[in-house]
Amino acid sequence: MELKNNEYIKILLLIFLPIALFFISFMIGRFPISPIDVVKTILSPIFPDLAVSPTITTIMFQVRLPRIIAAILIGASLAIAGAAFQGIFKNPLVSSDLLGVSNGAGFGASLAILINGADIIIQLFSFIFGIISVSITYIISKAYKTGGILVLVLSGVAISTFFNSLISGAKFIADPDDKLPEIVYWLMGSIANVNMSQIVMIIIPLFIGFIILYFLRWRINLLAMGDEEAQSLGIKPSRIRLLVIIGGTLLTSAAVSISGIIGWIGLIIPHISRMIVGPDNKILLPTSLSLGASFLLLIDNISRALIPIEIPIGILISIIGVPLFLYLLRKGYSEWS
Repeated sequence: MELKNNEYIKILLLIFLPIALFFISFMIGRFPISPIDVVKTILSPIFPDLAVSPTITTIMFQVRLPRIIAAILIGASLAIAGAAFQGIFKNPLVSSDLLGVSNGAGFGASLAILINGADIIIQLFSFIFGIISVSITYIISKAYKTGGILVLVLSGVAISTFFNSLISGAKFIADPDDKLPEIVYWLMGSIANVNMSQIVMIIIPLFIGFIILYFLRWRINLLAMGDEEAQSLGIKPSRIRLLVIIGGTLLTSAAVSISGIIGWIGLIIPHISRMIVGPDNKILLPTSLSLGASFLLLIDNISRALIPIEIPIGILISIIGVPLFLYLLRKGYSEWS
């Protein structure tokens, strides 16, 4: 298939936008770093003769690099999961946390903070309870054999509310001088304290989730046409939907486990992507991946540079995301009509 010039431009922008933001992100912060120093420091492991500052090396590789990688992985994960869920549920209001994964992960983190408070325990509990919440949602939905997608969505709403109540209970019994502030801060969403060991722990579930959604992206197009049409083409809708849910849940739960609850990315980025490349999930999912990574990197840079006190990224995304989503919904509603 021959591509037009404007399509080549879109592809190049989607490739180079996250790469450009990756380098720019090293320059931004309370300790600004010049572009020349960034390039020299990045190349210093390859060319040891380059004169680089130990201070700049420490800031770039030990402080900024982990959160830059985390922003890329989290933004890409939430965006591609949201795009896939919008496709299989055929609803523009669906996001990556539709089935209760975020509140389940939030309760897991709150429980870990009450019990122990160690970062690795919080991450592990958050990831496990995120998966547990979606599993409960799916099991409940299968108990109603004639309910279909509607029952699955309503089950997700119910389980999400249930785990949100458990989070409230955890905050109620938490020590107000120690545990409660930690729980509240985690729930607000932040990547300020992410380290490389946390990132390494989520690489495998993220890889599995990405692979599942990547290879199913053309089948999501068939599900969007309706279950009967998909069955006539030899596709089993329930099986594909389950695989997409597994892939999206792995991505979302792993991402939330190191960042806390970050909303809106899985809702608004697929809309932006759809306006740029159209509804074909073969192109839409990779586009959402690129824009999701770029968007969260951009928001993280703003949070670091806006005021001296760093704003939790979850708060900033909500402030920006609400008006942006309302604009996008109005602009792109005809595609869902």
